[in-house]
Amino acid sequence: MSYRFVRIIVFFDLPVKTSENRRNYSKFRKFLIKNGFIMLQESVYCRMALNQNMAGSILNNVRSNKPPEGLVQILTVTEKQFSKMEYLTGSYKSDVVDSDERLVII
Repeated sequence: MSYRFVRIIVFFDLPVKTSENRRNYSKFRKFLIKNGFIMLQESVYCRMALNQNMAGSILNNVRSNKPPEGLVQILTVTEKQFSKMEYLTGSYKSDVVDSDERLVII
């Protein structure tokens, strides 16, 4: 069986003017974290998927939990493309291990 790791990147810009907007924002953000997404930047979250089929089910899950207002964008890239990301300012620091380096497929 062939595996091709992909990264799902979710970008969102949600309104926070009313208390209902803030509740929807918080609910969506907590949904992403609960489902294995990690924060790359504010309002940019990322998750690794084992293959395109798994990525498709994750995308459907995000679509079904999106808030009623605001902009949510999803980008799917291969792990090789993601690893070529350049950091122009600052440096990458993370306490979360987010790589396929120690992944065991049974």
